[in-house]
Amino acid sequence: MSPRPHLEIVEALRQDLEAVRHPSDGGGDVWIVEEESASREVISGSPGQWTFLYEAGPLGIAEGGWIFLQAPPFWGWSTPQVTNSEGLGFTLVSTAAEGVDLEAQTVDQGLLGIQIQGRPLEPGEQVQIVYGAGDQGAIADRFAESESRFYIAVDGDGDGVRKLVQGRLDVKVVAGPAAQLILLQPSTAQPGESIRLTVAILDATGSAGVDVEGEIRLQAEGLPDLPPVVEMKAELRGVLHLEVLVESEGVFRVAAEGPDGLRAESNPLVVSSEVDRVLWGDLHGHSALSDGTGTVEDYFRYARDVAALDVAALTDHDHWGMEPLALNPQFWAEIRRQGDLFYRPGRFVTVLGYEWTSWIHGHRHVLYFDSEGEVLSSVDPAFESPEQLWAALKGKPALTLAHHSAGGPIPTNWQIPPDPELEPVTEIVSVHGSSEAMDSPGLIYSPLPGNFVRDVLDRGYRFGFVGSGDSHDGHPGLAHLTSASGGLAAFLTSDLTREGILEALRSRRVYATNGPRIVMATRLGGRPMGADVGLDEVGMGPLGAGSAELTVWIVAPGPLDRVDVIRSGQIHESVACDGERDCRFATTMEDLEAGEYLYVRAVQVDGGAAWSSPYYLR
Repeated sequence: MSPRPHLEIVEALRQDLEAVRHPSDGGGDVWIVEEESASREVISGSPGQWTFLYEAGPLGIAEGGWIFLQAPPFWGWSTPQVTNSEGLGFTLVSTAAEGVDLEAQTVDQGLLGIQIQGRPLEPGEQVQIVYGAGDQGAIADRFAESESRFYIAVDGDGDGVRKLVQGRLDVKVVAGPAAQLILLQPSTAQPGESIRLTVAILDATGSAGVDVEGEIRLQAEGLPDLPPVVEMKAELRGVLHLEVLVESEGVFRVAAEGPDGLRAESNPLVVSSEVDRVLWGDLHGHSALSDGTGTVEDYFRYARDVAALDVAALTDHDHWGMEPLALNPQFWAEIRRQGDLFYRPGRFVTVLGYEWTSWIHGHRHVLYFDSEGEVLSSVDPAFESPEQLWAALKGKPALTLAHHSAGGPIPTNWQIPPDPELEPVTEIVSVHGSSEAMDSPGLIYSPLPGNFVRDVLDRGYRFGFVGSGDSHDGHPGLAHLTSASGGLAAFLTSDLTREGILEALRSRRVYATNGPRIVMATRLGGRPMGADVGLDEVGMGPLGAGSAELTVWIVAPGPLDRVDVIRSGQIHESVACDGERDCRFATTMEDLEAGEYLYVRAVQVDGGAAWSSPYYLR
């Protein structure tokens, strides 16, 4: 098992599955009282007030039973409380049912319990809950989302086991004022191609949909097709796209100035036949179906239209959050449906996925590269180990990826060797930080020495490297805007289809960044990134040992500090870049031996970083 297992979480989840619900648990109906709710639509991070009405079902609620109000548990809603009328989240509870007393108390973060006293609450009798009833109201989610859901649960017989009431209590959280300008363009192109430039004005937390209009001035040397001024109209809600012809080779960056003095520079575009096509993806993120923000449609639309990704996967948890994915097939059906709706080969690739959230062996996300696949829950005894999971996935166009493997919520159990067919790559960086090595920039929190990816490479495991967000803010591809770290996967392929992305992952023609869109081109003895390199394929040194030239070209959004060459567990060479944004060099790797590995790590001055997939010597 993991070096730091959470057996108590697994036991609690299984006890909840096995708990017997009384017929009155989860009974009744609930709705928002529109005319008494000041903020059915609220600006993210702002105060509001909401009034809910609960009506008892046919079995009522026994004396000693409970009604629970759960404020949206993610991210930043005020916890309901009944003791301080001048504080955030103050909540009033009342009933017109004579003889019924209500005793309310905060029982957990975001959770208010209301016990029925005096007599049972009879069928049809009502309880009113006013959340945010004090002068300060209650603070809403800090990220925008079209459906932020409150939950009401009922323990009808008072035995400590509750069940959610089926009525939906959704409010809309909208973006705050314009705070940042983002420019995104492809990282590579050929002369004569048209590229898509995304211009997005976002709020302070990276949410789209801001209320903004005005001129945006654009400038880029060498791009004569770029219009000098574009108009951001109010109906565009802060996001527009331009088609721009690139005619000649070179490295191009677009600068922009928008309303209220907002300024930005795009990621670099490399127009050259020397570099492979780079596609960008985020293979790991969460929506409100587990412990994230927003709907499935919100997630994919942001990935495509705001973050300008080529590839995206939504990987909500199998058994985590208010309503587990594994127990709600309608959620999985919605993920599949939206994935197929957004999938456009050659334009935007969606990958079906979920997170196998094992608190025993560590978390992995499961990706299906077709429209099929099922949720194999880590809480199910049939799929509770990695070996059982891989056995069930054999023969399918599927992959698993371990993540935050060196620490964070739970480290990976590396005692079980990953299946080479089903786990050819690993996620080395996300919002949790980097699991590469102890000397990595942006180290993961709660790191466990000896459990880093480089440590298991030293044991002989073979992986390609990807990053992904593990975002919970509804912002796939841009998780680094509001976190210390983020994560992106770069795919070296021109085949923008599910099959093409799967082939790139299996071939390890991929690399990782912690957010910035750094262009990384490497060759070892002329072989592509991630390759198995036979000693008979490279030059031979004077003593018969293998030698090969490693060529490296890094083009970064920000000034580069250095580029490290890591060879078999050690920093073999560190090349200073002196703040340049374009760093190119070649070095001869001498005395190569079978069983060695080497990879390249590029580090910006600001800590932004990229990691190539390793080469493996045989």
